[in-house]
Amino acid sequence: MIEEQYYSIKEISKMLKVAYLTVYRWVQAKKLHAVKAGKQHRISKHDLESFLSERKN
Repeated sequence: MIEEQYYSIKEISKMLKVAYLTVYRWVQAKKLHAVKAGKQHRISKHDLESFLSERKN
């Protein structure tokens, strides 16, 4: 069984070298799909890759 990898908003902001608030706004605007786990948002690796490929085009 393959487990999906999930990232926090903070981890993604560091990876993409953008502000935490920028990633948070993408999630709020539903541009980047996230799952809420308690009070935190989690973004799957697949959703992040899809988001990045859409932004490229």
